[in-house]
Amino acid sequence: MKIRRQVQGAAFAALGAIGVWAQSGPADPLSYSIPTPKPISPAEGTTTPSAQAAQRQNPFLGSVPSVDTGTKLELSLQNAISRGLHYNLGLVEESHSSADVRTERLRALSTLLPQIAGNARQAYEDLSYKEIGLKLPPLLGLPALLPTSGGFGYQDARISLTQTVFSQELRERYRARKIEEGASALSVEDAREVVVLAVGTAYFQVVASSARVETAKAQLATAREFDQLAAHRVGSEVAPEIDALRAQVERQSAEQRLTNVMNQLEKDRLTFGRITGLAIGQAFELADKPAAAAPAFTVESALENALRARADLASAEATVHAAERTLQAAKAQRLPLASINVDFGLGGVNLANSNGVYSIAGNISVPLYTGGRIAADIAQAQSDLERRRAEYADLKGRIAYDVRVAWLDANASGSSVKVAESSAELAERALEQSRDRYENGVTNSVEVVEAQQAVAAAHENTIHSLYSLNVALISLARAMGGAETRLPLLLGRK
Repeated sequence: MKIRRQVQGAAFAALGAIGVWAQSGPADPLSYSIPTPKPISPAEGTTTPSAQAAQRQNPFLGSVPSVDTGTKLELSLQNAISRGLHYNLGLVEESHSSADVRTERLRALSTLLPQIAGNARQAYEDLSYKEIGLKLPPLLGLPALLPTSGGFGYQDARISLTQTVFSQELRERYRARKIEEGASALSVEDAREVVVLAVGTAYFQVVASSARVETAKAQLATAREFDQLAAHRVGSEVAPEIDALRAQVERQSAEQRLTNVMNQLEKDRLTFGRITGLAIGQAFELADKPAAAAPAFTVESALENALRARADLASAEATVHAAERTLQAAKAQRLPLASINVDFGLGGVNLANSNGVYSIAGNISVPLYTGGRIAADIAQAQSDLERRRAEYADLKGRIAYDVRVAWLDANASGSSVKVAESSAELAERALEQSRDRYENGVTNSVEVVEAQQAVAAAHENTIHSLYSLNVALISLARAMGGAETRLPLLLGRK
């Protein structure tokens, strides 16, 4: 079970989705929560030879790809989440793990139900009288008793029924498996929220990268205009040649930035497609824009909602109850066990020449000495119960931590967005004035180049702040529970 951590500056700029699904080995189907992982970039570790290892490490970064539609898809955030909930590999695996737990519950139930079987027998026998101790006294005029009965055959067909009448151990084990089935279903709900987090983070990573591409194109256009202006002034011998050189360097730097951000955008689109089950090469466009407002509720109300709505917390509580039942089952091994065996049918030389036969037997079994096995089972069950209780208490603390961190990040990022937007507007005005001053010969190209760099930094800060805010809101929705319905509200969408 098993993604919920800080949304901090550059860490979220590198984070394209979610963290490691597990440290090693297959997932435990009875795990109540998705483990808190170390963040990784979903664009990394996904090529041969590490692709299979990355998939085992974090199945939420993979999916079952759909078929290319041949048309361009327009995806809102809600559309993308719906696709992720349908195709994401992590949710598929978690659903199958839940099915495994369901089979354990059915297996436990079968031990409480009657076991009915049909048996048919064709036998040929030759009995030894000496083996069974049959002797006859010698009688005058009569031959001695033969050593065997001689060969004979018979047929027997019966239906048998075996029923456990009383076994407190089996009853408690069934109750434990039934509770575990419910806990596993809650783990599937928790996995759905992990998918929402993964898809939402990857979605806004693509949005942010697209914004960086548009910004880089605008900066390149500005750099080209300034390059032409500087070349004209140098050609007119009203500016030194170094101004033209600076302008060319700035233009080439802008071209390189555009190449880099376009490359990153394509990688982010591929990552998004892997998480949501899009076919490689499927054309798509994202329709939703990032939100720009921080949450308008207190952290106390967010924590209260989280303790009530988090599926993994409910799953952990159910797991504690299941461990309690398992402990009771271990203790119940010391109690008597009662069962009944019944069979009836036909028996004779052949079925056409047969008589009705039956047998009924009641059994009571009381353990007198088991060599310490029952005591060992009780100790193991008690240890497991204490571990589950500790995990439950720890999870409540982790949820409080997750909520507070996401709430703090969301509010801090909301303030950063306002400052960044204002700074970008001021930087644009400063660039415009610097160009006017350069055209009028008041200053040299250094001021214009520095102003262009300030504009680029201001726009990058705005994009980063918006991305951090939206990832913080997604993390807050996941931390509070019910992310599928809560996320649109936090992002200001109906």
